[in-house]
Amino acid sequence: MSKRAAPDPVAVLRGHRASVTDICFHPSKPILFSGSADGELRIWDTFRRQTLSSAWLHSAAHGILALASSSSLGTNKFVSQGRDGTVKVWDFDDTGLSRIPSVTIKTNSYHFCKFSLAKNQSTGSKAGEASKDCLETEEVHTNQSCSESSEGLSYVALSGENSSEVEIWDLKSAERFARLPSSIGSNSSSVSSKGMCMALQLCVPSESQGFLNVMAGYEDGTMLWWDVRNPGVPVSSVKFHSEPVLSIGIDGSCKGGISGAADERIVMYSLDHSSVTSFIFTLFF
Repeated sequence: MSKRAAPDPVAVLRGHRASVTDICFHPSKPILFSGSADGELRIWDTFRRQTLSSAWLHSAAHGILALASSSSLGTNKFVSQGRDGTVKVWDFDDTGLSRIPSVTIKTNSYHFCKFSLAKNQSTGSKAGEASKDCLETEEVHTNQSCSESSEGLSYVALSGENSSEVEIWDLKSAERFARLPSSIGSNSSSVSSKGMCMALQLCVPSESQGFLNVMAGYEDGTMLWWDVRNPGVPVSSVKFHSEPVLSIGIDGSCKGGISGAADERIVMYSLDHSSVTSFIFTLFF
């Protein structure tokens, strides 16, 4: 199969003085957020191709690791993750960016795994139905909601202080919601043997009745599917890769996903909440 030449860019945006580490588009506005290794954020107008605002959100010594914007947060908010172990929620408007974050979460996580916001989907209204029926773990009080019916989901998943664990945090209260695997009655030693969590995606499949699920990829190439209702044991475990998983993507309906790894393979798979089935579609590079 012949390789096609890369297309020419529509536009080139210049302004950062250090390597760009992450970008994300606003879900409804012609806005692009970009973050760099020196901690600077820039908000771009994609129509005029100009910087609307810029600020240093994280220290230059640590920089920005990830950025995310979602309709579930509201139209004038976005989230940043720094290598300084913090996740911050920011407000912005036509006049510029707030200088003080509205929420700061001190995760004590200093890894290279980017966080993931809860993914909205067309059946996301079911998330509110489960808001009064949540799991009880050592960090979670009985009946704490795991979804928000009015403003959508406000949770973020990230690699935990223990690099083989996944943690879910509430962006409104800045409190840890769950740990996967949980420390009570879990197979934590088995998960630890898989190495660091390298990539993850947080989503709410329609079959989960509004409860949060996480797909996580690990250093040994394994991917685990977690459901917060059973934090001790993953729903499914597969190993499509022989090297560390570097990226995971889940579609908007949470029915399928794609992953890439250091073994130079891209694998597509389907999700049915009881198993992860690989398509016969694997790319080698």
